[in-house]
Amino acid sequence: MTHATRRRLIGTGATLLAAQALPLPALAQPRWPARPVQLICPWAAGGGTDAVLRIIATLLEKDLGQPFNVVNRTGGSGVVGHAAIAQAAPDGYTMGMITAEICMLHWQGLTEITYRNYTPLGLMNNDPPGIQVNVSSPHRDVKSLADAIKASRPGQLKASGTGQGGIWHLALAGWLGAMGLKADHVRWVPSNGAAPAMQDLAAGGLDFTTCSVPEARAMLDANRARSLAVMAPERLSAFPNIPTLKEAMGVDYNTGAWRGIAAPLNIPQEAATALSAALKRVFDSAEYKEFLNNRGFGLVYADAAGFGRHLAAADASLGEAMKSAGLAKA
Repeated sequence: MTHATRRRLIGTGATLLAAQALPLPALAQPRWPARPVQLICPWAAGGGTDAVLRIIATLLEKDLGQPFNVVNRTGGSGVVGHAAIAQAAPDGYTMGMITAEICMLHWQGLTEITYRNYTPLGLMNNDPPGIQVNVSSPHRDVKSLADAIKASRPGQLKASGTGQGGIWHLALAGWLGAMGLKADHVRWVPSNGAAPAMQDLAAGGLDFTTCSVPEARAMLDANRARSLAVMAPERLSAFPNIPTLKEAMGVDYNTGAWRGIAAPLNIPQEAATALSAALKRVFDSAEYKEFLNNRGFGLVYADAAGFGRHLAAADASLGEAMKSAGLAKA
């Protein structure tokens, strides 16, 4: 063996030993996601949030090549599921869908968790409330209804759409406040949701409801109610004939029952970046748009930074509405 050959063999051996000494992550960094991801839904199976999260999970699995499994963690008016997302291990493999209630629950003193306990990844949907009246109501537009509210005695008119302190109750409180009225000027009749409230409206037991237009759709399609306006910055693509509050009466007030994907704080940057990009592809997909449009859900998107700004603004506005309605304890 020549001296030159011996030197080459020694050099090769040294290189192999150096490679063996390297820790495994330096040799092979698995790209995210390397295994199934759990998506927590704070609300029951079969509801709107569950439906939206499941189509997102299906499309993420197709896009990223790993299972995205939806787990419903219900209870405590949404506290249980929202807490499970915030308190999950920050490894990028447990996240979930947070909803408008996360900007309400802490004001009610039900939890210490706020939007600041999450890594926002993408706003995927927003269902603004419509203002619905019985089809036989004399009010053909929202300005007529607003004038009647202003002229009424406190508590004379009745409205509903959800339970006491729910998102649609706060929508009413915010609208009344934007008109310079007290939050209790219209009497709120608590209900177990929009469906029974719309039935009560159709039966003549209410003057109007505030709930999302998709939730009112059955009564609208049956010609037992009509929607006068939506509390949104622009008209809904699924209901283009319903004007916004600003268009119809010059009141620039917007709110809604929004849904977005978030993770615990301090998840790996690779996971946050990859999932945020995948969520934008999901939102832009024909399958997602068709799914939401067929059900009348509002197609609204914001990236991670935009969702973060949305959360801060929603927390402030909902907090003010709850304070004005006497529902805030924090």
